[in-house]
Amino acid sequence: MKSFAITRFQAGLVQSAFYMGYFLLAMPAAFLMRRAGYKSGFVTGLVLFGAGAFLFWPAALAGSYGFFLFALFVIASGLSFLETASNPFIAQLGDPNSSERRLNFAQAFNPLGAISGALIGTVFIFSGVELTPQEIAVQQARHTYEAYLRTETLRVVKPYLVIGAIALIWAVLILRTKFPSIHSEHENEAGDRGHLRDLFRYPHFLFAVVAQFFYVGAQVGTWSYFISYVQEYAHQSEKVAGYFLTGTLAAFGVGRFASAWLMRFINPGELMGSYAIANILLVGVAVLMPGWLGLWCVFLTSFFMSLMFPTIFALGLKELGPNTKLGASLLVMAIVGGAVLTPVMGFLSEKTRSLALAYSVPLLAYLVIALYSFWGSRPRSAHVIASETQAASLWR
Repeated sequence: MKSFAITRFQAGLVQSAFYMGYFLLAMPAAFLMRRAGYKSGFVTGLVLFGAGAFLFWPAALAGSYGFFLFALFVIASGLSFLETASNPFIAQLGDPNSSERRLNFAQAFNPLGAISGALIGTVFIFSGVELTPQEIAVQQARHTYEAYLRTETLRVVKPYLVIGAIALIWAVLILRTKFPSIHSEHENEAGDRGHLRDLFRYPHFLFAVVAQFFYVGAQVGTWSYFISYVQEYAHQSEKVAGYFLTGTLAAFGVGRFASAWLMRFINPGELMGSYAIANILLVGVAVLMPGWLGLWCVFLTSFFMSLMFPTIFALGLKELGPNTKLGASLLVMAIVGGAVLTPVMGFLSEKTRSLALAYSVPLLAYLVIALYSFWGSRPRSAHVIASETQAASLWR
């Protein structure tokens, strides 16, 4: 927003470009892995991720917002492969009854990257220089404002070059690693690789796709505008707001580990439902009472949202059998919720002149997740589905 002098709605296009990459590449990732296995998905994803990170260099030199959006799209394409590969791989790598707990534990390490990423961005990308309208006018009169904006833009180059290099090194390490064999890797040998149309016979899976769409929209929207919320309602600098973002990501990480432990004693669907209700209450306060109280309520939502993505994913994949990879790709495609709901929040913020009111979008999302948790997450038995399939065959 600072470097390109854009509105909140235009800034939301960052998330649109990013999550469209997830949406468009998830299905190709599934088809690739049906042919070549999960390992191919990991390697392809890391290579695309690294390539997108390196594109930040020419994008910064060109000073083009569109170029940055393209680089983010390439990064997200890589992440689409990684998500489509890693989640079902982990879910199937053990007892199906503990897949939710296993996936929550594995993804508990994800926030460590998010925390370090936010911290690196705060330290190395945010300059801390925030010009007033008067100072901007003075620089424009002296013809130095463009140079200032260019310097701000170039600050992203070094961190992304490092990230790109790490991704490519990791791709080489994965390529050289022998992967364990799991049942679904041999779907081709049985001649049944699953069919997309079969997925429509699993109501719990279809509801999971809807819940995932709303969850990712809530998560991305909450974090995307959190810095602006801190600045607007707590009147803090971008640096301080960046540290608050780092803190809420830390709460997200703590929530993941805590949830993985709690699932030993509490049904995953019921635990997620109680967390969704907690977030409905917290976001309600943030909408109606913006300020320091609202800020801390938004801050705490990260703890309670932490288990939602992996739990929805694992519950949605239950009993899909040979359709697991295709099902995983559709659940990854649902991540496009971040591309849809984040600009909606920006649009509401501009139209109502209230960023707090825009947080009613995540509130709606948590209502949907609560419904899924308590009502829509239980799969019908394999016997019922098999009977329906047999009846349909006889009818034909």
